[in-house]
Amino acid sequence: MMICKTNEQVEMMRQSALLVGKTLTEVAKVLRPGITTLSIDRMIGSFIRDHNAVPSFLHYKGYPFNSCISVNDVVVHGFPGDNQLKEGDVVSVDVGVILNGWHGDHAYTFAIGNPGDAVIQLIKVTKEALYKGIEKAVAGNRVGDIAFSIQEHTEKKHGYGVVRELVGHGLGKNLHEDPQVPNYGKRGSGPKLKDGLVLAIEPMINLGKKDVYTEEDGWTVRTKDGKPSVHFEHDVCVRKTKADILSDYTAIEKAEKENPDLFSNY
Repeated sequence: MMICKTNEQVEMMRQSALLVGKTLTEVAKVLRPGITTLSIDRMIGSFIRDHNAVPSFLHYKGYPFNSCISVNDVVVHGFPGDNQLKEGDVVSVDVGVILNGWHGDHAYTFAIGNPGDAVIQLIKVTKEALYKGIEKAVAGNRVGDIAFSIQEHTEKKHGYGVVRELVGHGLGKNLHEDPQVPNYGKRGSGPKLKDGLVLAIEPMINLGKKDVYTEEDGWTVRTKDGKPSVHFEHDVCVRKTKADILSDYTAIEKAEKENPDLFSNY
């Protein structure tokens, strides 16, 4: 069942989404070669709690960390650990918060130094695809319109692998609500979008083929061919004429540009 939110509820969700953005901005400031993903995760947990919120992911279905930090061929749900990031790494950081009972959930992919032209292009195209999908999050359209737009830009235009096993989703009092929002599909298919519906739209796009597998930990998803994957995610409210993006990348992108250890010339 799809749950549409009132204007007041949407504004509360915007605050949750903006706190995720502030958290990811702090991550952008400290990312560098030599830092461990576990230290980043601990910083994320502390920052969220310092702002009177709770990390959404911690203990969700047994997940043991505050965030998902996915490096290189890890698509999503990467476990933070003692491994040090290095020059050329591609790092997707996915964060969720519960603030005043409402979830915010989005992700951003960073590059430590220069990962090479092919990966730079993948990051650029995946972010473009996110916004192309968001353009279709308008009342009266269908989920398949979002999905087709993302697939068309990434797979059909650029030949990348669009992950099938993982999808975007509705968002609200629960971290995952109806509907599911795939990154592939047919125009005009799927549930009809209604004003006030909040979605987490999140293209997960592989440099190589679409195929993935899950490690024995039950969480970490990797590309089968070992090639890098990129993940971007925004929280979006469906509206009658134009989608309302509740999350904000502006401060993250500014911090990314100001950090000399991050590639930002997209």
